[in-house]
Amino acid sequence: MYCIEDENLPDGFMSSARQIEKFTSVLPYAMSLTLFPIAWYSSLTGGWTVLLLPLIGWFLFSLGDAILGLNTMNANPNTPDHRLIWYRRLTIIWVPLQLITLFGIIWIATSSNHLGTLEKICLFFGIGVITGTIGINYSHELMHKKSRTERRLSDVLLAMVMYSHFKSEHLLVHHRYIGTPRDAVTARYNESFFSFFRRVIRQSLRSSFEAEKAMLARKNLPWTDLSNPFFRYWALQGAMILLALVLGGWAGLGLFLWQAFVAVWQLELVNYIEHYGLTRKHLGNGQYEQVGPHHSWNAAHMASNWLLINLQRHSDHHIKPDRRFPLLQNHEETSAPQLPYGYHIMTIFAMIPSLWRRNMNPRVQQWRKMYYPEITNWKPYNKALNPLPR
Repeated sequence: MYCIEDENLPDGFMSSARQIEKFTSVLPYAMSLTLFPIAWYSSLTGGWTVLLLPLIGWFLFSLGDAILGLNTMNANPNTPDHRLIWYRRLTIIWVPLQLITLFGIIWIATSSNHLGTLEKICLFFGIGVITGTIGINYSHELMHKKSRTERRLSDVLLAMVMYSHFKSEHLLVHHRYIGTPRDAVTARYNESFFSFFRRVIRQSLRSSFEAEKAMLARKNLPWTDLSNPFFRYWALQGAMILLALVLGGWAGLGLFLWQAFVAVWQLELVNYIEHYGLTRKHLGNGQYEQVGPHHSWNAAHMASNWLLINLQRHSDHHIKPDRRFPLLQNHEETSAPQLPYGYHIMTIFAMIPSLWRRNMNPRVQQWRKMYYPEITNWKPYNKALNPLPR
């Protein structure tokens, strides 16, 4: 999709046709909003319809990738922010819609008798797919923005899946240490997703807290200072737990925590895919080369990039983290490694370790030959090394 600027018209006199064009350009990305009425329909109908959300989220967009193919076109990266208003509104409106849907369906599921236990489990599995695949992704978009409002909305989305520390981990650790042993979410070569998941759940919480603590220490403040965002994280998560209890009792809390687990599982599947086996060259004395486009896996598949608001253009995100999603640039195979399929298919591969390694290990080997032919001993890069001292 293009974000087209009309340089011949002043901002105050942009034609109505141009305004319509700007609105319609966001519609493919806004297809994700249709998942909310589907969620409500499933909760009110029950039966086989409780499977609609994961089927659509995983398979329909994968089918779309197969039909529509790749989109390698790039928008003008210098498009000013005020011309991206509809893209910004999309990420903002998602927050209240997800909040109302999640807790509204908790109330429906626990206050009516038309849903059996298995139906509730399947329904909230599907909701977790939404809050993880899309909700956390929108949170990721919002946390990188300068607007305080957008950053706070990011906190709300993460609190709905009990993973608020992801914001600190992502901003302070991942973007700085990607491709090094210091970054927990850079998946090691030959590491299975299940080993990765257990490791990341433990390490990311610790590293994010230590990163915030270190920032406060540089200001001569203790970690207990109220400016520590972890107090905001804990308060928001506590509010979500309380709301689930009020609306649905212990059963409501159980369903809330179940969807949160599924959402985090979805997030870490994507984290696993994004940098698997890609490492920055060690320069000695604890120093690493700068991050480049070749340190992230990319996918140009059109339909899944609509759903994931161009997250698969991941190299450009690491080059320009605050760039809004419609302006993220596609990198060709000559400058960045490419996945054979979109993230939806690759997450399925990731949960089958033998299938994942058969598809991805040869690509990592080729990547090493292409970018680092001078490195003959990859053993230090193949295993999860102990983090370097801070």
